[in-house]
Amino acid sequence: MSANPATPTTTRTSRIPSVPFWAQIVAGLLLGALLGWLARSQDISWLYTTLEKVGDIFVQLLKLAVAPLVFFAILVSITNLRKVNNAARLAGRTLLWFMITSLIAVVIGIGIGLLTDPGAGTGLTPKDGQKPEHAGSWIDFLTGIVPTDVITPFTELNVLQIVFMAAVAGIAALKLGDRAKPVLAFSEAVLELLQKALWWVIRLAPIGTVGLIGYAIADYGWDLIGKYATFTADVYIGCALVMFGVYPLLLATAARVNPVQFFKGAWPAIQLAFVSRSSVGTMPVTVKVTERLGVPKEYTSFAVPFGATTKMDGCAAIYPALAAIFIAQIFGVELGIQEYLLIAFVSVVGSAATAGLTGATVMLTLTLSTLGLPLEGVGLLMAIDPVLDMMRTATNVAGQALIPVIVAARENILDREAYDAASSSPIDEADADAPAREAEQKAAVPVPA
Repeated sequence: MSANPATPTTTRTSRIPSVPFWAQIVAGLLLGALLGWLARSQDISWLYTTLEKVGDIFVQLLKLAVAPLVFFAILVSITNLRKVNNAARLAGRTLLWFMITSLIAVVIGIGIGLLTDPGAGTGLTPKDGQKPEHAGSWIDFLTGIVPTDVITPFTELNVLQIVFMAAVAGIAALKLGDRAKPVLAFSEAVLELLQKALWWVIRLAPIGTVGLIGYAIADYGWDLIGKYATFTADVYIGCALVMFGVYPLLLATAARVNPVQFFKGAWPAIQLAFVSRSSVGTMPVTVKVTERLGVPKEYTSFAVPFGATTKMDGCAAIYPALAAIFIAQIFGVELGIQEYLLIAFVSVVGSAATAGLTGATVMLTLTLSTLGLPLEGVGLLMAIDPVLDMMRTATNVAGQALIPVIVAARENILDREAYDAASSSPIDEADADAPAREAEQKAAVPVPA
């Protein structure tokens, strides 16, 4: 039977091809750099203000969801461990690999700093620095974990205290068993709602990129980067060595998987982290790419939120090590083997102080106060911080996806077929709706009488 030419089978409609998300990000970077250069070179005040506001709004939208997202993500992740065999063993192995990779990262940071002398020849002097408004210390870190009330951590965005409350609530829910099911169902629903809303913000990342990059160039200019050229290069090289050297080596030896497949699968989260400069803001995408790499969902839902608040190879290992060496050289302080060991200790143990937020000022002040270095040194690095934070956060997020893959592979729970099939296609809205679709499918399955 011949086909009717009027039928839809023979008609074709033209369709504008969609632009890949990574291409949108790259376009945002280029446009932002161009507009920032224009605003600075031509002294266009309205363009300068517009770029600043666009970037600020994007970051503020990300931060808006941080407090409830962290609380419900940690709570749900802890309760999901009941669905995993050997949950305590998995949690312990996860923490152990966090510490191992942090130690490797800080050693690389110290090594690069000793080889390059980033503080030499900058023209900067101690009078150029100023004390930060808020400084971190071990007393503040330890006593600050426990909140004085349940409201303040959310209003002041104290992520470490939010994590503490969520962990307590999650453990309590595990102990209550079936009686906690209504609370868990509510928590899972709220978490899905927050992830859905955050997805809409993530889709604005190309526009946010224009504002963030444009404002950085318009405000700081290339001259400032020139003063910090060695230090900036050290941070980027150190992060690149960890991300593209250490991580692939660990994947090939400890997990016995193809490192190229890891980067193909994790790339959407890494590129978003580079732009957003927020591990927590990137967390929903990190969860999805980790699942796509074959890590069981129940383990991913614990490991990634845990990592987003404690696993910071860029911000809490490489950066403070290099920054301490840089500041010591500016202030003429000689560092010895004891100080380098202290840097390693702070990086491995104190990384939770960064708590997944934009920037690493708290971690830096914690490191400097432990070493007895002047806190005025923080002021020397604040101007260049946004440029550094992009690469630091990308490294953080890569590590947060890496550890679940390694642990899952070593515990023989990694779906290697899914891992080998992982692609670099972006996490889209269909992926964000996956939990809701799964729940609907389960509800639609008839129960035998």
